[in-house]
Amino acid sequence: MANDATHHETALTAAEIASLALSLAHLGAGPQAATARRALRGLLDTDAHADDLYGDPHDAVIAMTLATLTDPMDAATADRARVIAAAITEHRVVRLCYGDAAANVTIREVEPVTCLVHRDHWYLVGWCRMRRGVRAFRFDRILAVESTGMPARPRRAERYLPFQRRTATAA
Repeated sequence: MANDATHHETALTAAEIASLALSLAHLGAGPQAATARRALRGLLDTDAHADDLYGDPHDAVIAMTLATLTDPMDAATADRARVIAAAITEHRVVRLCYGDAAANVTIREVEPVTCLVHRDHWYLVGWCRMRRGVRAFRFDRILAVESTGMPARPRRAERYLPFQRRTATAA
């Protein structure tokens, strides 16, 4: 069997890249995970765009975000990520024990929608039943998570992602 690879131009959505990266992140540091991370780095093709990015004031943010996408999570965070990923797939509500930036701890029921990375942090994005609105929860501040088994309302991820361009609708 030949060890040749064929490269195809593939356009992935932000949600698809986030899904791949989350799946890789909670794999840990095994040999398959390392190979998969190399493939994701290749898919993101950061080296090919280095000349385009050089001098851009957002270089550090882009580099940090790409590193976070392709670096493994620590074991405890990876365990929480697995619970969250399963809940997103199964449309189940999760119960979070969450510590905010001011160290206030709350227990919240969240309808998880998607996960995203910004700079050096992973976030769970979902509908917070306590706050009755969309919230983003940093993974490193999620102290514990469990599935409640209750069904969550299916929600379209693109409506919950920040920095999305909204198209104007004709009146």
